[in-house]
Amino acid sequence: MSEEKLRLGGMALRNGLLVHGPTHWSAAVRTKGGEVKVASGRKPTLGGALDGVPGLRGVARLGEAFAVIPLVKRSLPEARLPMQDVRTLAAMAGAAVAGRALRGSGPRTFATEAGVALLSLAPAILALRQGELASWHGVEHKAIAAYEQDGETADATKEHDRCGSNLVAPMLAATAAGSVAVRKAGLSGPAAEGAVALGSLAFAVEVFGWSERHADTALAKALRRPGYEIQRLVGTREPSAEQIEVGQAALAEILRREAHAA
Repeated sequence: MSEEKLRLGGMALRNGLLVHGPTHWSAAVRTKGGEVKVASGRKPTLGGALDGVPGLRGVARLGEAFAVIPLVKRSLPEARLPMQDVRTLAAMAGAAVAGRALRGSGPRTFATEAGVALLSLAPAILALRQGELASWHGVEHKAIAAYEQDGETADATKEHDRCGSNLVAPMLAATAAGSVAVRKAGLSGPAAEGAVALGSLAFAVEVFGWSERHADTALAKALRRPGYEIQRLVGTREPSAEQIEVGQAALAEILRREAHAA
């Protein structure tokens, strides 16, 4: 990607696309009536206070991204979030119960904790495999890639190197190792679990950033491979022309807002 291009990120919605730019967000959805509706606004920010702190900088950026979600829902009530589904919420509750049962079935080994971590992925996989969410995920990647490469959205690949799926493998490994470590240290309870979750996320984001900075190395390619396979096999599907139209609307709006902010 050339240096003059904006660094864009995004999140698939159940009926559209949310795109993040450096200072603004935009979202476009297709309503039940078939209309394309667009909204945008300024992103919340921590002011870059943690940019130089490894671990915390990535978590801060993710926090800023998630802080956009209530703004999207307020500005665009028609937007449906990825987990905004009864079956997905039920799967989240079921995964939590199954994880507790697995932990209580024997010693807290790395294998046990890895199994619990894998169970936590079940709701996300269910959300992607039902409805059109995987296709909207494909729209996200194709629209951003087309912008970065000055190409056509329909011709771009549905897998992208900066997809959040690249966080999955390092975060699962760190979560399993961290859970075993805190247990051996005699720690337990919500505070210990929260510390493991936060530390695992910070570790995964740092691995993600290192892989992007050293993209041409064999290690970086190996680290990105699980995420790529998740995208290829589960996370994305080729979108329809109608979905691509919505993605292009979200992209056009973020570029308009960022141009005015420059």
